Amino acid sequence: MKQSRLLSQESHFAFGKNWKDFASKIDESRIDQAVSDLRRLSGLDRFDGLRFLDIGCGSGLHALAAHRLGASEVVGVDIDPDSVSASLSTFAHCAPTANARFEIVSVFDMTNDRFGGFEIVYSWGVLHHTGDMNGALQRAADLVAPNGWLLVALYRKTRMCGMWRGIKRWYSRTSPGAQRAARRFYIDLYSLRQRTLGRTLEDEIALRETARGMDFYNDVHDWLGGYPYESITPDRCVALFQKWGLRLERSFLPHGRKIRSGLFGSGCDEYCFRRGQSDVKAAS
Repeated sequence: MKQSRLLSQESHFAFGKNWKDFASKIDESRIDQAVSDLRRLSGLDRFDGLRFLDIGCGSGLHALAAHRLGASEVVGVDIDPDSVSASLSTFAHCAPTANARFEIVSVFDMTNDRFGGFEIVYSWGVLHHTGDMNGALQRAADLVAPNGWLLVALYRKTRMCGMWRGIKRWYSRTSPGAQRAARRFYIDLYSLRQRTLGRTLEDEIALRETARGMDFYNDVHDWLGGYPYESITPDRCVALFQKWGLRLERSFLPHGRKIRSGLFGSGCDEYCFRRGQSDVKAAS
């Protein structure tokens, strides 16, 4: 087994502590936004009778949204015990009788024999942090049941990805004090950039919370610490999944297909693939 595939808190940023903090902020407005996100990306109004897998379950927010949409079973997995704890807490407070379970397990250790196939496999902003993105994408694709959907969001490749990989590696291993200073520096620069564009930091914070219900400050910590870090172009992503038997149904590419500088980071492109379907729809 490759070292990058080992379940190791030393080689991965501690996302779980961040998700535990965010889980305490989950309210009905954030749940409603998560429900809307799943409907938009999947193209489905309801998940009735469908098994739902959340790879990298984080706070459990989107697993909860899948339950609200009628999924017959919800399974969440994460390599970080704090993320699994956060998801369990979210369901204990919001859906204590749901048919849901959460496990500490790597995507590389998930097999069809143990978990079966899922009609909906969901992984938002996770598989590019595994240390072996292509391998993780293929494992996720293998878990999609016949006629099922794969909903995935991945960092867009930019000109600055190499720089950010180095920054993230440092941030994920430095002291909490240095992390706080780095966050302040990043937010100050980001705020300056917003002003040059005629916007305020408060506008961006409100926008970030509207899009996916994420808290801005949790998101900054998540971005700076997201190591391991890989990225991918839309064309490469579509080609890989076609090779594995999944066809693109829709995509949401905030910047079209153009290459971005990536000076302040890389946004996620969102994709909906389906096994055994030939329809291709694109949204931008």
